Amino acid sequence: MEKIETGIEGLYIIKPRIFEDSRGYFFESYNKEKFEALGIHNDFIQDNQSKSSYGVVRGLHCQTNPYSQAKLVRCLEGSVLDVAVDIRKDSPTYGQSYAVELTAENQLMFMIPQGFLHGFSVLSETATFAYKCDNLYHPETEQGIMPYDKDLNIDWRIPEDKAILSPKDLDAPAFSTVKPIGVK
Repeated sequence: MEKIETGIEGLYIIKPRIFEDSRGYFFESYNKEKFEALGIHNDFIQDNQSKSSYGVVRGLHCQTNPYSQAKLVRCLEGSVLDVAVDIRKDSPTYGQSYAVELTAENQLMFMIPQGFLHGFSVLSETATFAYKCDNLYHPETEQGIMPYDKDLNIDWRIPEDKAILSPKDLDAPAFSTVKPIGVK
């Protein structure tokens, strides 16, 4: 397993070691000891999975303290552009975003620490997306911002007029309203 730096502290791309042969492939998508050897120490307690069609943009969301979540995300089928935005209080990279394409073929994973907004856009006909969380879902602590916020200027690789957003994301406020998160 390899940890690839993104230039934002704590935010990593994880490249698993894949064993392929004529039957297909095998890899460990998560091994606590190997992650800890890479310096990633999270106690994941909830797994989630979603399926979406082309043009769906989910996010940008997070939970505030005391229920902030770290996430380990990957794409099981299809292709997504996964995006994380640093909203950690006093972070030197506050407001910066990082995007990585996660596909069923490249098998990359994205380790997003607590204190980040998270979202993804579906680039393939359909995509199945899975993620581990280190805190349970608490909707009363959720906050989100409009994915096409002009201050962030994220290229979701889906034109805004073609994007499929939930009513909640369509009505989400601007980035300037986000509550920064203090991280332990």
